[in-house]
Amino acid sequence: MFKKIKSKQTKISLIGLGYVGLPIALEFAKKYSVIGFDIKDDRIEKMKNNIDPSNELSSDKFEGCDIVFTSNPENLKEASFHIVAVPTPIDDYNHPDLKPVISASKTVGKILKKGDYVVYESTVYPGCTEEDCVPILEKESGLTYKKDFKVGFSPERINPGDKKHTLTNIVKITSGCDEESAKVIGDVYESIITAGIHRASSIKVAEAAKIIENTQRDINIAFMNELSIIFNRMDINTFEVLEAAGTKWNFLKFFPGLVGGHCIGVDPYYLTYKAKKLGYHAQIITSGRFINDSMGGYIAKQIVKRMISSGKVIQDCKVLVMGVTFKEDVSDIRNSKVVNIINELNSYHVNVEVADLNASIEEVKEEYGFSLSNKINSNYDAVVVAVSHKEYLQLNEQYFKSILTKKGLLVDLKGIYRNKIKNLDYWSL
Repeated sequence: MFKKIKSKQTKISLIGLGYVGLPIALEFAKKYSVIGFDIKDDRIEKMKNNIDPSNELSSDKFEGCDIVFTSNPENLKEASFHIVAVPTPIDDYNHPDLKPVISASKTVGKILKKGDYVVYESTVYPGCTEEDCVPILEKESGLTYKKDFKVGFSPERINPGDKKHTLTNIVKITSGCDEESAKVIGDVYESIITAGIHRASSIKVAEAAKIIENTQRDINIAFMNELSIIFNRMDINTFEVLEAAGTKWNFLKFFPGLVGGHCIGVDPYYLTYKAKKLGYHAQIITSGRFINDSMGGYIAKQIVKRMISSGKVIQDCKVLVMGVTFKEDVSDIRNSKVVNIINELNSYHVNVEVADLNASIEEVKEEYGFSLSNKINSNYDAVVVAVSHKEYLQLNEQYFKSILTKKGLLVDLKGIYRNKIKNLDYWSL
């Protein structure tokens, strides 16, 4: 298989060209022939014109790549090594939503040939690839797993907005359904990953390794958030406490904040779901999720309390929220917990304006039902800097004074203005 890929006798296909799939497709396309498949025609048209719809990659990343972008699944027949990199979100009940990965498996199954490989990159609970996806591949193709086609799992580790830890310089976990596939899949990825690969002993081990990476971070951040709630009652700044504690060599440097997005805020639910299926209630993971999911409401209530205590009539208050993406310097608004703050403030009939130069006005309106302000005005009773976009890092106290009312409140969730605000009512986690 690898010889055929290297000699371009066959092609690699990428199913799902989001913030994970597109970088992988383009990296492989520097060396091999690649088919990039996505179900959204508008995204395909952008990529044909060297535009990354996720705004992560510059147009020069497309240059010199042997790649064809398509939304026609028939074109996938030209490939023999298929990589599935579709989202794995949760539903309204925090249960795994496998519809995208199931749909992708059906698409691949319909064009699957004898000798083909299918590698999943989508984050799932241990066992999902072989228990949920493989039967679909078999049903749609009429082929037999391991005998006619091979399957592997190589979890994505791409960090949106991170220009330092990129695809090729992060160690990649690979795995296969048997010894032969494990070697082939490892060799294929190793040819583009300069940081090297880690060959997991099985697909389940690779699935489990990925799911606990984000679950570990979620639990640690939940601990920081719980500390911030406690320290707030003591009138202690959490960031100052962490700065002091961080002087010890083995102190883990996590910080309080909103935990959203499509990884840390989602993946733990896949693990708790699987645990429950096995008759075990994952107490620590579930508790961490509860704390992190509650932070938006907690923050909004603190804002309301402080505005009331300053003598303001809450229904007459105007609040500006700066930043609505799930993290800094990205355009991605999926599962943004800033929205929880906005919704909670709205429940108190506060007049909320939201600004974010990185987010799409249309996407925000479609996903969350509110509009982004075209410009920042003045006379706000509170300003909430919710996301530490680089555009906000240089703002100073004078700027916030100019847009706040008398006794106005500056809420700095990330602590980026700590020790820089002297004459304003200031609060952070």
